[in-house]
Amino acid sequence: MLPGFFVARDQRSEDGLQLIPAKRPPALIHKDRLAPSHLRRNIMSIGIVSPQVMHFDQPLPLQSGAALADYSLTYETYGTLNADKSNAVLVCHALNASHHVAGVYADDPDNVGWWDNMVGPGKSLDTDRFFVIGVNNLGSCFGSTGPMHANPATGQPYGADFPVVTVEDWVNAQARLADRLGIDCFAAVMGGSLGGMQALAWSMMYPDRLRHCLVIASTPKLSAQNIAFNDVARQAILTDQQYHGGDFYAHGVVPKNGLRVARMVGHITYLSDDDMAEKFGRDLRSGQYQFGYGVDFEIESYLRYQGDKFSTYFDANTYLLITKALDYFDPAREFGGDLAKAFARTRARFLLVSFTTDWRFSPERSREMVQALVANKRRVSYAEIDAPHGHDAFLLDDARYMKVVREYYASIWTELQQEGRA
Repeated sequence: MLPGFFVARDQRSEDGLQLIPAKRPPALIHKDRLAPSHLRRNIMSIGIVSPQVMHFDQPLPLQSGAALADYSLTYETYGTLNADKSNAVLVCHALNASHHVAGVYADDPDNVGWWDNMVGPGKSLDTDRFFVIGVNNLGSCFGSTGPMHANPATGQPYGADFPVVTVEDWVNAQARLADRLGIDCFAAVMGGSLGGMQALAWSMMYPDRLRHCLVIASTPKLSAQNIAFNDVARQAILTDQQYHGGDFYAHGVVPKNGLRVARMVGHITYLSDDDMAEKFGRDLRSGQYQFGYGVDFEIESYLRYQGDKFSTYFDANTYLLITKALDYFDPAREFGGDLAKAFARTRARFLLVSFTTDWRFSPERSREMVQALVANKRRVSYAEIDAPHGHDAFLLDDARYMKVVREYYASIWTELQQEGRA
C-alpha cells in the first residue's frame, strides 16, 4: 500500500478503516488559490482548447420553485469519446473555478486550466483514455447563464433577480447537457470541494448514469462554522455601497470592497495554520511596525493581493449564489439527518480522498461518508493524505494523491477493456 493515507478499499461489511501512518511531505509553495503554472504543467498539457456553448430553451425547474426558461451552458471537452460513449468523465468545479479544467487558450496561453495537473495525456485522469467534460455551472460568471446576462422577461441583466440555484439544480442542468451529447452513463463523475458535492448529488439523483463517483476534499453538508464564514463573506458584499441591491451593472460599478473582504475570508479557510506559518509566519513587510492600519505583516499583504485580484474578475452576485448553494447542500436532510439512508439510492463505486490539515472540509466528514456507504454495502475506497496544505491540497501536486487517483482511473480503464469497450 502507498504510505501517507488511510484506506478502506472495496468494503462490503461493517469493518472499520485500516489505519496506515505516514510522515508529512515537504511543503509545496503556492501563491494562489489555484496551483501555479509550474506545479500544473507537469507531464504533457492537453494543449490548446476551446470552450463550447449549448443553448436550452426548455425551462429548467429549480428547487426553489422558480425556473430558468432560457439558458446556456458553457463547457469544454478533452480526449476522444469512444464508439459506445462509455469512457466519458464529468469533472465538476468548485466555487471560483469553471469549465476550463485543463489546457490553454490560443489567445491566452497563460490561462491554464484549474486542474491541468490532474487532467491530460498521461496524467491521473488520462485524456488518451477518457473523454473529459468540464461544465460551467448556472449562475457563474464564466460563460453559462448567470446574473450578468439578460433576463428574457425584461431584456436587462438579471442581477439580484437571478434565482437561487442549488447543487441539485446544477446536476439537473449537467444531466441535460449529457443528454444532448448522447451520454447515457458516465464512466465517472468527479469533483473536489463543491465539485465533490455535485459528484455526490449525481450518485443519488442519477444512480444509473454513473459507474464511479470520485469525491475529493468534500463534505455531505457544511458545518455551522462554514456557514458562518460564508455569511460573513456575503454580508461584506451586500453592505458594500456599490452593490446597489445587486443591480450594480446598471451603475457601471463593481462592489470591489465587498468582494475583496469576501475573498480574504474565504482564502483563510483554504489554507492550514501550518501552511500559513511556513509561508508567512509573523514576517513584516518592512521589518518594522508602522504603527498604523496599513499593511504590516506579509500575511496581510498576501490576503489583500488575493482580494484585489479576485475583485477584478469575479461577479458579486455569483459569489452570493454559489455560497448559498454550498450552504443548502444537505442530502441527508430529507431523511432526518441519516446519511446512510440518503446514500441508499446510490449504485456507483466510490473513491473518497481527504487531507489531514483540511479544516474547511475535514477528514472526519469523509470518514462519515465512507461509513454511510459501507453501511449500504457500497464498494468504496478511501485515501486520507497527510499533507500540510489545508483545503487547497486538492488542487496541488502530491505524488501520493495523484497516484491514488491515477490507479483508480486505471482500474476503471481495465473494467472497460474487460468489457470490450476500451
